Amino acid sequence: QVQLVESGGGLVQAGGSLRLSCAASGRTFSNYAMGWFRQAPGNEREFVATISRSGGRTTYADSVKGRFTISRDNAKNTVYLQMNSLKPEDTAVYYCARSRSSAVFYTPLWVYEYDDWGQGTQVTVSS
Repeated sequence: QVQLVESGGGLVQAGGSLRLSCAASGRTFSNYAMGWFRQAPGNEREFVATISRSGGRTTYADSVKGRFTISRDNAKNTVYLQMNSLKPEDTAVYYCARSRSSAVFYTPLWVYEYDDWGQGTQVTVSS
């Protein structure tokens, strides 16, 4: 019954930055790993980043390492994705998701490992 709402998307020039937010309502997600995925038209939904329950461990797709940073504020039930040095190939709808498991040692990298999804926010990077 958790609702996830993404915000912060928009149009930005190559090399610019955006900060996405994902706010949860209905239930705290402090006991769950969270993730960001993205999907461009005609493409599969692609893993971007995941963060552990406490925020102490993060994992990134190779395509965004060094440019994107995932973080969370459990007191606010919010997860963030800071995106720097944006490229046109980053253009996609970005989705926030909560993992299925509350296990401490859990690093979900695949779509099937998540059970709650936001509606997505569009990120467009112009060249």
